Amino acid sequence: MARGCLCCLKYMMFIFNLIFWLCGCGLLGVGIWLSVSQGSFATFSPSFPSLSAANMVIAIGAIVMVTGFLGCLGAIKENKCLLLSFFIVLLIILLAELILLILFFVYSDKVSENAKQDLKDGLALYNSENNIGLRNAWNIIQAEWKCCGVIAYTDWHEALKEKVVPDRCCQEHYQNCGHNSTNMFWNRGCFEKVEEWLDDNKHLLGTIGMVILVVQLLGMAFSMTLFHHIHRTGKKYDA
Repeated sequence: MARGCLCCLKYMMFIFNLIFWLCGCGLLGVGIWLSVSQGSFATFSPSFPSLSAANMVIAIGAIVMVTGFLGCLGAIKENKCLLLSFFIVLLIILLAELILLILFFVYSDKVSENAKQDLKDGLALYNSENNIGLRNAWNIIQAEWKCCGVIAYTDWHEALKEKVVPDRCCQEHYQNCGHNSTNMFWNRGCFEKVEEWLDDNKHLLGTIGMVILVVQLLGMAFSMTLFHHIHRTGKKYDA
């Protein structure tokens, strides 16, 4: 009976990790495609030019893929070394998440102010030839969220050194509408809109976070259960 339960646990762990591995492969593929086709799309911060949407998706995809691979192979082969590696990787990820979360809440005001200033500094790169990704990202954000600048549309005046804004700031969009100061621009900054969205969706985001936490804890528990069973039965496997 116990062996049957452990066998069931083994294949459940294999299937779930196989799904995660496939998801990781998909994310990695999407990230590479974004990197090749869109360049530095969604690179808002001049202080962290590598922190683009493509690079973040690639990093997340690679981590998920490696973790899923360790879980899959460790479960199906009942390999103690791989199961322990899977547990350690999940533990490191969990601790990193907790540390980042604590630091974010402790220094939330400072993080917010630094983020605002960094985004404002990035506005100055809007018209530069090497930052097409940044320009595309701001155009999409301002059009979809109906906002302009970081705090207000006047951020663009400071960044571009003249009283113009991107055309996507116009409430009635047409070519070069941002060069006409008599036009109506979105009067709310994008940072405020993002904060508002996060506040409106905090319960959903909290639920997603809890689901991720539970999945990680279950993965750690399952891997240790299999590990100790193999250790108790004295099975020998090649690492």
